[in-house]
Amino acid sequence: MKGLCNMRYVWVLVFASLVGSSAAWGLSDASIQAQGRRYAVQFPPGYVLELLTDGLKGPRLITFAPGGELLVGSRSGLVYRIPPPYTRPQVLVGFGGYPHSVALRTHDGAAELFVAETKGLYKASYQPGSGLKKKDFSRLAALPGGGSHTSRSVGVGPDGRVYVSLGISGNCVDEYLGGGYPFARRRGGVYVLDETGASPVLKAYASGLRNPVGFAWQPGSGALYATNNGPDHLGYDEPREYLSRLAEGSFHGMPWFQLIEGRIQRDRCIAGEPPRGLDEVVMPVATFDARNAPMGVGFVPEGAMDEGLVGDAVVALHGSWATRPRGGFVGDPATRRAPKLVVVDFEQGHAQGVRDLVTGFQLPNGTRWARPVGVAIGPDGALYFTSDSGVEGLFRLRRVR
Repeated sequence: MKGLCNMRYVWVLVFASLVGSSAAWGLSDASIQAQGRRYAVQFPPGYVLELLTDGLKGPRLITFAPGGELLVGSRSGLVYRIPPPYTRPQVLVGFGGYPHSVALRTHDGAAELFVAETKGLYKASYQPGSGLKKKDFSRLAALPGGGSHTSRSVGVGPDGRVYVSLGISGNCVDEYLGGGYPFARRRGGVYVLDETGASPVLKAYASGLRNPVGFAWQPGSGALYATNNGPDHLGYDEPREYLSRLAEGSFHGMPWFQLIEGRIQRDRCIAGEPPRGLDEVVMPVATFDARNAPMGVGFVPEGAMDEGLVGDAVVALHGSWATRPRGGFVGDPATRRAPKLVVVDFEQGHAQGVRDLVTGFQLPNGTRWARPVGVAIGPDGALYFTSDSGVEGLFRLRRVR
Protein backbone atom coordinates (compact mmCIF):
# COMPACT_ATOMS: atom_id res chain seq x y z
CA MET A 1 0.00 0.00 0.00
CA LYS A 2 1.38 3.40 -0.99
CA GLY A 3 3.19 5.22 1.83
CA LEU A 4 3.00 2.25 4.19
CA CYS A 5 6.11 0.26 3.26
CA ASN A 6 7.47 0.65 6.79
CA MET A 7 4.33 -0.70 8.40
CA ARG A 8 3.48 -4.28 9.29
CA TYR A 9 0.11 -6.01 9.60
CA VAL A 10 -0.44 -7.50 13.00
CA TRP A 11 -4.07 -7.45 14.12
CA VAL A 12 -7.16 -8.38 12.11
CA LEU A 13 -10.17 -6.10 12.31
CA VAL A 14 -13.01 -7.56 14.37
CA PHE A 15 -15.67 -4.97 13.58
CA ALA A 16 -15.69 -5.17 9.77
CA SER A 17 -19.41 -4.46 9.63
CA LEU A 18 -18.76 -0.99 11.03
CA VAL A 19 -16.12 0.11 8.56
CA GLY A 20 -17.66 2.43 6.00
CA SER A 21 -21.10 1.77 7.45
CA SER A 22 -23.61 4.57 6.91
CA ALA A 23 -26.85 2.62 6.83
CA ALA A 24 -29.65 4.76 5.49
CA TRP A 25 -32.71 5.28 7.66
CA GLY A 26 -34.61 7.44 5.28
CA LEU A 27 -33.31 10.95 5.88
CA SER A 28 -35.79 13.56 4.69
CA ASP A 29 -34.92 16.60 2.61
CA ALA A 30 -35.64 19.91 4.31
CA SER A 31 -34.21 23.41 4.55
CA ILE A 32 -33.16 25.84 7.24
CA GLN A 33 -32.86 29.61 7.30
CA ALA A 34 -29.56 30.96 8.62
CA GLN A 35 -28.16 34.47 8.40
CA GLY A 36 -30.36 35.49 5.50
CA ARG A 37 -29.81 32.35 3.42
CA ARG A 38 -31.69 29.09 3.08
CA TYR A 39 -29.72 25.83 3.07
CA ALA A 40 -30.77 22.33 2.10
CA VAL A 41 -30.38 19.83 4.95
CA GLN A 42 -31.29 16.22 5.58
CA PHE A 43 -32.44 14.59 8.84
CA PRO A 44 -34.90 11.86 9.92
CA PRO A 45 -38.62 12.32 9.31
CA GLY A 46 -40.63 13.43 12.32
CA TYR A 47 -37.99 15.96 13.42
CA VAL A 48 -37.38 19.65 12.87
CA LEU A 49 -33.98 21.38 12.78
CA GLU A 50 -33.80 24.90 14.24
CA LEU A 51 -31.11 27.55 14.53
CA LEU A 52 -31.70 28.95 18.02
CA THR A 53 -28.99 31.62 18.00
CA ASP A 54 -26.05 32.76 15.93
CA GLY A 55 -24.84 35.09 18.68
CA LEU A 56 -21.88 32.98 19.84
CA LYS A 57 -18.18 33.36 19.02
CA GLY A 58 -16.40 30.11 18.29
CA PRO A 59 -18.66 27.86 20.43
CA ARG A 60 -17.26 24.43 21.23
CA LEU A 61 -18.40 21.76 23.71
CA ILE A 62 -21.63 22.14 25.67
CA THR A 63 -23.26 20.84 28.84
CA PHE A 64 -26.57 21.36 30.61
CA ALA A 65 -26.64 22.66 34.17
CA PRO A 66 -29.24 21.91 36.86
CA GLY A 67 -32.26 24.07 36.18
CA GLY A 68 -31.82 23.79 32.43
CA GLU A 69 -29.16 26.42 31.66
CA LEU A 70 -26.87 25.47 28.79
CA LEU A 71 -23.18 26.19 29.32
CA VAL A 72 -20.92 26.60 26.30
CA GLY A 73 -17.14 26.64 26.06
CA SER A 74 -15.51 28.52 23.18
CA ARG A 75 -12.32 29.31 21.34
CA SER A 76 -13.01 33.04 21.82
CA GLY A 77 -12.00 33.17 25.50
CA LEU A 78 -15.64 33.33 26.64
CA VAL A 79 -17.77 30.86 28.54
CA TYR A 80 -21.45 31.31 27.73
CA ARG A 81 -24.63 30.64 29.63
CA ILE A 82 -27.87 30.24 27.65
CA PRO A 83 -31.06 29.99 29.72
CA PRO A 84 -34.20 28.40 28.25
CA PRO A 85 -35.52 28.78 25.58
CA TYR A 86 -31.86 28.93 24.45
CA THR A 87 -32.16 31.88 22.10
CA ARG A 88 -30.32 34.61 24.05
CA PRO A 89 -26.73 33.80 25.02
CA GLN A 90 -25.11 35.56 27.96
CA VAL A 91 -21.42 35.70 28.85
CA LEU A 92 -20.94 33.72 32.05
CA VAL A 93 -17.27 34.66 32.33
CA GLY A 94 -14.59 36.28 30.19
CA PHE A 95 -12.13 33.51 30.92
CA GLY A 96 -9.43 34.26 28.36
CA GLY A 97 -7.31 31.75 26.48
CA TYR A 98 -9.17 28.76 25.04
CA PRO A 99 -11.87 27.53 27.47
CA HIS A 100 -12.97 24.75 25.11
CA SER A 101 -15.07 22.79 27.59
CA VAL A 102 -16.95 23.08 30.88
CA ALA A 103 -18.51 20.59 33.31
CA LEU A 104 -20.57 20.70 36.49
CA ARG A 105 -20.59 18.67 39.69
CA THR A 106 -22.73 18.91 42.80
CA HIS A 107 -20.64 18.45 45.92
CA ASP A 108 -21.92 18.81 49.49
CA GLY A 109 -25.01 20.55 48.14
CA ALA A 110 -23.06 23.14 46.17
CA ALA A 111 -22.46 23.24 42.42
CA GLU A 112 -18.88 23.31 41.15
CA LEU A 113 -18.03 24.56 37.65
CA PHE A 114 -14.95 23.11 35.96
CA VAL A 115 -13.32 24.80 32.97
CA ALA A 116 -10.72 23.05 30.81
CA GLU A 117 -8.31 25.54 29.23
CA THR A 118 -5.19 24.69 27.22
CA LYS A 119 -2.76 24.95 30.12
CA GLY A 120 -4.91 24.09 33.10
CA LEU A 121 -8.02 22.74 34.77
CA TYR A 122 -9.94 25.34 36.80
CA LYS A 123 -12.80 25.32 39.30
CA ALA A 124 -15.27 27.89 40.69
CA SER A 125 -18.52 27.82 42.63
CA TYR A 126 -21.54 28.03 40.37
CA GLN A 127 -24.90 29.66 40.95
CA PRO A 128 -27.54 29.52 38.18
CA GLY A 129 -28.23 32.99 36.82
CA SER A 130 -25.13 34.55 38.38
CA GLY A 131 -22.04 35.80 36.56
CA LEU A 132 -18.43 34.94 37.32
CA LYS A 133 -15.05 36.61 37.01
CA LYS A 134 -11.76 34.93 36.19
CA LYS A 135 -10.55 35.63 39.74
CA ASP A 136 -13.35 33.40 41.06
CA PHE A 137 -11.55 30.37 39.59
CA SER A 138 -8.75 28.42 41.20
CA ARG A 139 -6.41 26.26 39.15
CA LEU A 140 -6.68 22.64 40.22
CA ALA A 141 -3.93 21.28 37.97
CA ALA A 142 -1.59 22.39 35.20
CA LEU A 143 -1.82 20.84 31.73
CA PRO A 144 0.91 20.72 29.08
CA GLY A 145 0.36 23.15 26.19
CA GLY A 146 2.20 24.04 22.99
CA GLY A 147 2.01 22.74 19.44
CA SER A 148 -1.34 21.92 17.89
CA HIS A 149 -4.39 20.23 19.43
CA THR A 150 -4.80 22.87 22.11
CA SER A 151 -8.38 22.03 23.06
CA ARG A 152 -8.95 20.42 26.47
CA SER A 153 -12.18 18.62 27.35
CA VAL A 154 -13.57 18.08 30.83
CA GLY A 155 -16.37 15.88 32.13
CA VAL A 156 -17.67 14.50 35.41
CA GLY A 157 -18.24 10.77 35.45
CA PRO A 158 -20.96 8.70 37.13
CA ASP A 159 -18.36 8.03 39.84
CA GLY A 160 -18.19 11.75 40.62
CA ARG A 161 -14.59 12.00 39.43
CA VAL A 162 -13.38 14.71 37.05
CA TYR A 163 -11.86 13.63 33.72
CA VAL A 164 -9.80 15.72 31.28
CA SER A 165 -8.73 14.82 27.73
CA LEU A 166 -5.96 16.27 25.57
CA GLY A 167 -4.23 15.42 22.31
CA ILE A 168 -0.60 15.10 21.31
CA SER A 169 1.04 18.15 19.77
CA GLY A 170 1.29 16.95 16.16
CA ASN A 171 0.75 14.16 13.67
CA CYS A 172 3.36 11.84 15.06
CA VAL A 173 5.32 13.01 18.09
CA ASP A 174 6.80 11.00 20.92
CA GLU A 175 4.32 11.98 23.61
CA TYR A 176 2.60 9.65 26.04
CA LEU A 177 0.24 10.14 28.91
CA GLY A 178 2.10 8.12 31.50
CA GLY A 179 5.24 7.51 33.49
CA GLY A 180 8.71 8.01 32.08
CA TYR A 181 7.78 11.15 30.15
CA PRO A 182 8.39 14.72 31.33
CA PHE A 183 5.39 16.93 32.08
CA ALA A 184 5.48 18.80 28.74
CA ARG A 185 5.21 15.49 26.84
CA ARG A 186 2.52 13.81 28.92
CA ARG A 187 -0.20 14.12 26.30
CA GLY A 188 -2.51 11.97 24.22
CA GLY A 189 -5.34 10.53 26.29
CA VAL A 190 -7.59 11.08 29.27
CA TYR A 191 -6.60 12.09 32.79
CA VAL A 192 -8.66 11.57 35.93
CA LEU A 193 -8.38 13.98 38.86
CA ASP A 194 -7.29 12.33 42.10
CA GLU A 195 -8.69 14.42 44.95
CA THR A 196 -7.89 12.02 47.80
CA GLY A 197 -4.72 13.82 48.90
CA ALA A 198 -3.99 17.27 50.25
CA SER A 199 -3.82 18.68 46.70
CA PRO A 200 -5.60 17.43 43.52
CA VAL A 201 -3.40 15.46 41.12
CA LEU A 202 -4.09 14.43 37.53
CA LYS A 203 -3.40 10.74 36.89
CA ALA A 204 -3.41 8.87 33.60
CA TYR A 205 -6.67 7.06 32.90
CA ALA A 206 -6.43 6.06 29.20
CA SER A 207 -3.47 6.67 26.85
CA GLY A 208 -2.49 6.37 23.19
CA LEU A 209 -5.24 8.65 21.84
CA ARG A 210 -3.98 11.21 19.33
CA ASN A 211 -6.74 13.76 19.92
CA PRO A 212 -9.73 12.59 21.99
CA VAL A 213 -11.86 15.74 21.77
CA GLY A 214 -15.15 14.26 22.94
CA PHE A 215 -15.95 11.69 25.61
CA ALA A 216 -19.11 10.58 27.38
CA TRP A 217 -20.54 7.80 29.52
CA GLN A 218 -23.20 5.47 28.18
CA PRO A 219 -26.36 5.40 30.31
CA GLY A 220 -26.99 2.06 31.93
CA SER A 221 -23.60 0.48 31.34
CA GLY A 222 -21.68 3.49 32.65
CA ALA A 223 -18.97 2.73 30.09
CA LEU A 224 -16.75 5.62 28.95
CA TYR A 225 -16.34 6.22 25.21
CA ALA A 226 -14.17 8.77 23.40
CA THR A 227 -13.83 10.00 19.85
CA ASN A 228 -10.33 10.10 18.39
CA ASN A 229 -8.78 12.00 15.48
CA GLY A 230 -6.23 10.17 13.35
CA PRO A 231 -3.08 11.69 11.81
CA ASP A 232 -2.68 13.29 8.37
CA HIS A 233 0.75 11.95 7.35
CA LEU A 234 -0.49 8.61 5.95
CA GLY A 235 -2.73 9.97 3.23
CA TYR A 236 -6.28 11.11 2.68
CA ASP A 237 -8.08 7.79 3.23
CA GLU A 238 -6.21 6.21 6.14
CA PRO A 239 -6.22 5.84 9.05
CA ARG A 240 -9.90 5.95 9.82
CA GLU A 241 -11.09 8.06 12.73
CA TYR A 242 -12.90 6.21 15.48
CA LEU A 243 -14.94 5.84 18.66
CA SER A 244 -13.28 3.75 21.35
CA ARG A 245 -14.29 2.35 24.71
CA LEU A 246 -11.94 3.48 27.45
CA ALA A 247 -11.07 1.79 30.70
CA GLU A 248 -8.68 2.66 33.48
CA GLY A 249 -5.21 1.85 32.17
CA SER A 250 -6.31 1.18 28.58
CA PHE A 251 -3.84 1.86 25.74
CA HIS A 252 -5.10 2.83 22.29
CA GLY A 253 -1.83 2.79 20.37
CA MET A 254 -1.26 6.22 18.84
CA PRO A 255 1.04 7.47 17.53
CA TRP A 256 3.02 4.19 17.41
CA PHE A 257 0.18 2.04 16.07
CA GLN A 258 -2.47 2.93 13.48
CA LEU A 259 -5.65 1.33 12.20
CA ILE A 260 -4.95 0.83 8.48
CA GLU A 261 -7.29 -1.12 6.20
CA GLY A 262 -8.95 -2.65 9.23
CA ARG A 263 -5.73 -3.80 10.89
CA ILE A 264 -3.57 -2.41 13.65
CA GLN A 265 -0.10 -1.69 12.22
CA ARG A 266 3.15 -0.25 13.47
CA ASP A 267 3.74 3.33 12.33
CA ARG A 268 7.49 3.93 11.93
CA CYS A 269 7.24 7.71 12.04
CA ILE A 270 8.76 7.34 15.52
CA ALA A 271 11.89 5.23 15.46
CA GLY A 272 12.03 4.49 19.18
CA GLU A 273 10.17 1.73 20.95
CA PRO A 274 6.59 2.46 22.01
CA PRO A 275 5.90 2.66 25.74
CA ARG A 276 3.57 -0.35 25.49
CA GLY A 277 3.25 -3.30 23.16
CA LEU A 278 0.89 -3.98 20.30
CA ASP A 279 -0.81 -6.75 22.26
CA GLU A 280 -2.10 -4.07 24.64
CA VAL A 281 -3.74 -1.89 21.97
CA VAL A 282 -7.51 -1.64 22.39
CA MET A 283 -9.50 -1.93 19.17
CA PRO A 284 -12.06 0.83 18.49
CA VAL A 285 -15.76 -0.01 18.52
CA ALA A 286 -16.73 2.07 15.47
CA THR A 287 -14.95 4.01 12.74
CA PHE A 288 -15.56 7.06 10.55
CA ASP A 289 -13.94 8.15 7.30
CA ALA A 290 -10.43 9.55 7.65
CA ARG A 291 -10.04 13.31 8.11
CA ASN A 292 -13.57 13.64 9.48
CA ALA A 293 -12.37 15.14 12.79
CA PRO A 294 -14.88 13.64 15.27
CA MET A 295 -15.61 16.13 18.02
CA GLY A 296 -18.30 15.97 20.71
CA VAL A 297 -20.16 12.78 21.58
CA GLY A 298 -23.31 12.29 23.63
CA PHE A 299 -25.52 9.31 24.45
CA VAL A 300 -29.29 9.36 24.10
CA PRO A 301 -30.95 8.64 27.48
CA GLU A 302 -34.38 7.15 28.16
CA GLY A 303 -37.19 9.48 27.15
CA ALA A 304 -35.13 11.55 24.70
CA MET A 305 -35.49 11.85 20.91
CA ASP A 306 -37.17 8.54 20.06
CA GLU A 307 -37.12 5.04 21.53
CA GLY A 308 -35.02 3.62 18.71
CA LEU A 309 -32.11 5.90 19.60
CA VAL A 310 -31.96 5.24 23.34
CA GLY A 311 -28.44 4.13 24.31
CA ASP A 312 -26.98 5.21 20.95
CA ALA A 313 -24.17 7.74 20.60
CA VAL A 314 -24.49 10.96 18.60
CA VAL A 315 -21.12 12.14 17.24
CA ALA A 316 -20.33 15.52 15.67
CA LEU A 317 -18.02 15.20 12.67
CA HIS A 318 -16.29 18.53 12.03
CA GLY A 319 -15.22 17.64 8.48
CA SER A 320 -11.73 17.50 7.00
CA TRP A 321 -9.43 20.47 6.51
CA ALA A 322 -7.59 18.69 3.68
CA THR A 323 -8.54 18.20 0.04
CA ARG A 324 -7.70 15.68 -2.65
CA PRO A 325 -5.60 14.72 -4.52
CA ARG A 326 -2.69 15.07 -2.10
CA GLY A 327 -4.47 15.59 1.17
CA GLY A 328 -3.54 19.24 1.69
CA PHE A 329 -4.69 22.64 0.47
CA VAL A 330 -3.84 21.71 -3.11
CA GLY A 331 -6.88 19.87 -4.39
CA ASP A 332 -10.55 20.53 -4.97
CA PRO A 333 -12.33 21.83 -1.83
CA ALA A 334 -15.42 19.90 -2.94
CA THR A 335 -13.56 16.67 -2.05
CA ARG A 336 -13.28 17.55 1.63
CA ARG A 337 -15.13 15.33 4.08
CA ALA A 338 -18.43 17.04 4.79
CA PRO A 339 -19.35 18.02 8.35
CA LYS A 340 -22.33 16.11 9.74
CA LEU A 341 -23.89 14.44 12.74
CA VAL A 342 -23.92 10.66 12.88
CA VAL A 343 -25.35 8.00 15.17
CA VAL A 344 -23.39 4.99 16.41
CA ASP A 345 -25.99 2.28 16.99
CA PHE A 346 -25.61 0.21 20.14
CA GLU A 347 -27.37 -3.06 20.93
CA GLN A 348 -26.91 -4.57 24.39
CA GLY A 349 -23.86 -2.42 24.96
CA HIS A 350 -22.14 -3.25 21.66
CA ALA A 351 -21.73 -0.93 18.67
CA GLN A 352 -23.48 -2.26 15.58
CA GLY A 353 -23.06 0.39 12.91
CA VAL A 354 -22.84 4.07 11.99
CA ARG A 355 -25.49 6.06 10.17
CA ASP A 356 -26.06 9.70 9.23
CA LEU A 357 -28.31 11.82 11.43
CA VAL A 358 -28.02 15.38 10.05
CA THR A 359 -26.24 16.29 6.80
CA GLY A 360 -26.10 19.23 4.40
CA PHE A 361 -23.59 21.52 6.12
CA GLN A 362 -21.26 21.53 3.09
CA LEU A 363 -22.22 22.95 -0.31
CA PRO A 364 -21.28 21.15 -3.55
CA ASN A 365 -18.28 23.46 -4.07
CA GLY A 366 -16.86 22.54 -0.65
CA THR A 367 -17.98 25.68 1.18
CA ARG A 368 -19.20 24.96 4.73
CA TRP A 369 -21.98 27.08 6.16
CA ALA A 370 -21.74 25.28 9.52
CA ARG A 371 -19.46 22.75 11.27
CA PRO A 372 -20.88 20.79 14.25
CA VAL A 373 -18.70 20.56 17.38
CA GLY A 374 -20.47 20.08 20.71
CA VAL A 375 -23.51 17.85 21.27
CA ALA A 376 -25.80 17.36 24.26
CA ILE A 377 -29.28 16.08 24.98
CA GLY A 378 -31.43 18.75 26.64
CA PRO A 379 -33.92 18.39 29.48
CA ASP A 380 -36.64 18.52 26.83
CA GLY A 381 -35.25 15.39 25.15
CA ALA A 382 -34.05 17.29 22.06
CA LEU A 383 -30.54 17.21 20.59
CA TYR A 384 -28.58 20.47 20.85
CA PHE A 385 -25.33 21.10 18.98
CA THR A 386 -22.95 23.97 18.30
CA SER A 387 -21.22 25.13 15.13
CA ASP A 388 -17.94 27.05 15.38
CA SER A 389 -17.53 28.03 11.73
CA GLY A 390 -19.77 29.72 9.19
CA VAL A 391 -22.84 30.11 11.36
CA GLU A 392 -21.33 30.29 14.86
CA GLY A 393 -24.28 29.31 16.94
CA LEU A 394 -26.55 26.78 18.59
CA PHE A 395 -28.90 24.38 16.78
CA ARG A 396 -31.63 22.05 18.00
CA LEU A 397 -32.97 18.86 16.46
CA ARG A 398 -36.31 18.07 18.10
CA ARG A 399 -39.01 15.55 17.51
CA VAL A 400 -42.38 16.87 16.34
CA ARG A 401 -44.40 13.65 16.23
